[in-house]
Amino acid sequence: MTALTAATLADADVLSGFANAAFTATFGHIYDPADLALFLSTWNPPDKLRAQIENPDWAIRLARDAAGNIIGYAKMGPLDFELPPGQPTDDAVELHQIYLADAAKGTGVATALMDWGIGWARERASILYLSVFTENARAQALYRRYGFYDVGRNAFRVGNHIDEDRFFRLDL
Repeated sequence: MTALTAATLADADVLSGFANAAFTATFGHIYDPADLALFLSTWNPPDKLRAQIENPDWAIRLARDAAGNIIGYAKMGPLDFELPPGQPTDDAVELHQIYLADAAKGTGVATALMDWGIGWARERASILYLSVFTENARAQALYRRYGFYDVGRNAFRVGNHIDEDRFFRLDL
């Protein structure tokens, strides 16, 4: 059984390393090394994570294995991107990140993190948004199982590289 725990300030350094490793394992092959390094330097540094952990508008849930190692996480918080025209932003929150170690994929960890994240969102808002890479079919399938639907394009910058992501929305 995987334990889900709230991230603490003491987790920030390890979580930062885990987040960067998980992103790189999933998407690193797409990018020029300089673009990837630039992105990772600002994406989840420990100081940024500490500020989010201390801020009540944010929540980070960690999935841990039996030895206590982080094997996944979900980060929830306020919207930080510009949505396509016509999408409401009042009473909305965002699933900023959900990442798993390769060994945790297909084990139910993503489902546990999604269930937690949607529950967190329902306590705060009526709409949950996320952004997902157009070529990440596995993640899109998970989100669609929960009832998320595509509401438009998101240009996601990694260094000087721009990916086409899609905004997904779930009405809570």
